Amino acid sequence: MTGRRFAWAVVAAGSVSLASPVVAGPRAVVELFTSQGCSSCPAADKLLGELANDPSLIAISLSIDVWDYLGWKDTLADPRNTARWQGYAKSRGDRERYTPQVVANGAAHAIGSDRAAIEKVIDKSRQNKVVMSVPVAVTRNGDRLAIVLPNGAPATPAMVSVWGLAKAVTVMITRGENKGRTVTYHNVVRRWHDLGAWTATTHRWDVPLRQIAGDGVEMAAVLVQNGTTARPSIMLGAAVTSIR
Repeated sequence: MTGRRFAWAVVAAGSVSLASPVVAGPRAVVELFTSQGCSSCPAADKLLGELANDPSLIAISLSIDVWDYLGWKDTLADPRNTARWQGYAKSRGDRERYTPQVVANGAAHAIGSDRAAIEKVIDKSRQNKVVMSVPVAVTRNGDRLAIVLPNGAPATPAMVSVWGLAKAVTVMITRGENKGRTVTYHNVVRRWHDLGAWTATTHRWDVPLRQIAGDGVEMAAVLVQNGTTARPSIMLGAAVTSIR
């Protein structure tokens, strides 16, 4: 099922100290849309684990449920991940939806198992100077996260979200196209909390950790992005911090 695509598709972004703020400096947010029911996805899942070790990247795995009908229900899938995958295609207008698919900085996509192609689309996305230009400060204060963006929000609406990530989740797959395989998924989205829009008057948030904790969550990723939840667009900034 190499580069599995929807033939009928019609719809077209390291551990850190908790003692001080974390200011974003990554060159890219790399989102891998994957599925336990996709035979071509394990190679991409392995590559994402390697990308997760690159301190210049925030690499995130989002499991989708579109291949559940093939005989195995993805144990990590979330309908919101599927909607985000579809929303990117709408925002780009290119009707491209397939697995494994990487979206770099909310702007460009590539086959998730092709490292060279991923690097190429990262470089392509950064031709837009606004991409990853916003510093994001995240500080843990006891049982809360303090998130601060600069004063002076952009004219184009930007949404802010915080995701709870599990560093590594190993799954034994007993049915479907990956029957008999054991796959480890890296930086898996397990919690998703929208904080709202970044505006001239709203640029600070205080988030209780209980809103993103659970299901093995060890890290929090904060994303600042143009567009909407239904139609996400370019990534303006991001940061990740440990919550364990």
